[in-house]
Amino acid sequence: MTRLRLPLLLALPGLALGAAGVLHPHHLTYDTARSWFGLHLAGLVVFPLVGLALMRVVAGRRDPLAWLVRLAAYGYATFYTALDVVSGLAAGWVTRRIGPGVPRPEEVSLLFRLGTPIGEVGSAALLVAVVALTLDLARRRPRAALLGLLLVPGAWLVHTDHIFAPQGAIGMALIGVGTGLAGLVQGQVVTLRADPDATDRP
Repeated sequence: MTRLRLPLLLALPGLALGAAGVLHPHHLTYDTARSWFGLHLAGLVVFPLVGLALMRVVAGRRDPLAWLVRLAAYGYATFYTALDVVSGLAAGWVTRRIGPGVPRPEEVSLLFRLGTPIGEVGSAALLVAVVALTLDLARRRPRAALLGLLLVPGAWLVHTDHIFAPQGAIGMALIGVGTGLAGLVQGQVVTLRADPDATDRP
């Protein structure tokens, strides 16, 4: 169980955001503004943890692929948090404050025009991070490259659908599962290097 503790922790942020995506309103209106704001307030804490989990998989290493994973994961965490603040917290709060029955003003649409491209930079960085991690896994343990079948489609779904259900929510869940399994594989690689006579497990 101790060996599984870290992989489970690494999987948790993506799985939590996938679950939150099921509750995420598809449209921002006065009626949905409260839940829109609340979910993005929680996301302010959880979104960066997805990037931190990816960084943790390559912890303690200084090779170029590990640094690419770190830098891309940092880019995701930074820019996606900005999306969360602008298009989530700010837009949700302003829409709620405007009151019921009032058409959404242009100023709220301008928030989305600011937040959306910032978020696209973040989700593109997430794609770079998971592709780099997949390449790293392939180099260090070829069969583990199959985790790219979870990580890369997951990041693509987040890039195209945020965490909106079903595609975006599924995407974040795939990233969570893929990151957790990558952490498990990383632990096995460290064990094998410490004990060269250990049995190579898939």
